[in-house]
Amino acid sequence: MDVARQLEQTPSGEVIKCIDMHTTGEPTRIIYSGFPALNGTLLEQRDQAKSQYDHIRRRIMLEPRGHYDMYGAIIIPETELVQSGEAHIGTLFTHNGGFSTMCGHATIALGRFLVDTHDLTVFPQRNELKPDMTAREVKVNIHAPCGLVRVVVPTSADGQKSDSSRPVRFLSTPAYCAAKDLEVSIPPEVAWPELGEKTSIRLDVSYGGAFYALVDIRELGFHTGLHNFSLEAVTFAVKRLKRHLVTLPHVIEALQHPEDQRLSFLYSVMVVDHEIGSKPGGVDGAETGLCFFAEDQIDRSPTGSCVAARMALAHAKGTRKQGQAWAYNSLVSNHFNTGAFVANIVDEDVKIEGPNTQTARSGVVVLVEGNAYYTGTMSFIVEQGDLTPNAKIDVPVTAAQNIQLLSQTQYLRMVYTNILRGSNPFTRRLEWGKGVYSTGRNRCEIRSSWAPGFSSDDCFFHLL
Repeated sequence: MDVARQLEQTPSGEVIKCIDMHTTGEPTRIIYSGFPALNGTLLEQRDQAKSQYDHIRRRIMLEPRGHYDMYGAIIIPETELVQSGEAHIGTLFTHNGGFSTMCGHATIALGRFLVDTHDLTVFPQRNELKPDMTAREVKVNIHAPCGLVRVVVPTSADGQKSDSSRPVRFLSTPAYCAAKDLEVSIPPEVAWPELGEKTSIRLDVSYGGAFYALVDIRELGFHTGLHNFSLEAVTFAVKRLKRHLVTLPHVIEALQHPEDQRLSFLYSVMVVDHEIGSKPGGVDGAETGLCFFAEDQIDRSPTGSCVAARMALAHAKGTRKQGQAWAYNSLVSNHFNTGAFVANIVDEDVKIEGPNTQTARSGVVVLVEGNAYYTGTMSFIVEQGDLTPNAKIDVPVTAAQNIQLLSQTQYLRMVYTNILRGSNPFTRRLEWGKGVYSTGRNRCEIRSSWAPGFSSDDCFFHLL
């Protein structure tokens, strides 16, 4: 197509090429060309990407080229584990707020892509992959920031491309329970309406390549579970809870990884419902999770790295044993009755040690499987004169101003009149004016950066 060819020859030379895939509805934008070259170990490359090239991450992930819930994986051809022969390729994971250390749904997508590409400029070690012609599968070792992730990809009969009809599976890096049954006090300024008169909750912290706070949905006061519930209300509660958790010394203590401090942060709050879940054949049980990660992104998939963390937690509690298959669902997999991640523990005696042997942990290795599918391909440019190259634009709030927004999650066109009266801080609920129309429901946040002293937690919009 002539216009496409012309755009790819942009004078700036900054063409970023991507393949888009999804895993149970959760996107993975695979960046295979155009991201600046990075140096050092993989964690050092992650640090460099954060400090020097975060504007490019924003360009790829956020509006107008992406959206608030976009997820990405940057192909990194050279890492220390690639040089040692342990890995075939490296990757950096990206989201709306920065760079992650592990992602299961993206690993599943990457596995297929790396088998399907035969471009040695993209994947220099491609010819080192050795298909098992009998099993019709091939092993791909991916170096993620959290460590080596061993992936097995089903292939066609000739071993030259992936087979989308069968699940990709991967072995997690060592996963472990960091803290069980932590009591967390909830002061009045943090509490949410559904909590009622409760002043504390209990939750667990577990690691599966990133740290997760795991809490039962009913512990938060939502007694119908992850069925027939208000997503807006749960989002409100989890946002408050996550900000509170990272201030608590006993939670911070649980978030310390024995091997590297750069892994020691709370990535996500996973809200769990053990009572529901689509159950495929061959598993012993099923459950559902709603994962809030990074800057309040909601995972559409069952969250592969958290599946490893949840298996490690269940093993530590004595409710899961080696070889016991379990299905982990998201809201999407429950809705379509397909797309659950199936997992089982393959090694229950793993030691995780760092420089300080007193912080060593006992963990497990988890086998996780799921399916990913291609959705498209694109080349991103910045045209000369474009003043919004690297992110979406925040629209300032002014009194009685008509604002047009594109919804961050469903792209529904919304036109509303906000009523903001009085002085800052703005704590009143905004009211809808005429012209709001949609076939569904959604929530639009007014970000605190738009108006001094205004908290986005104080206001929700509902499309009727």
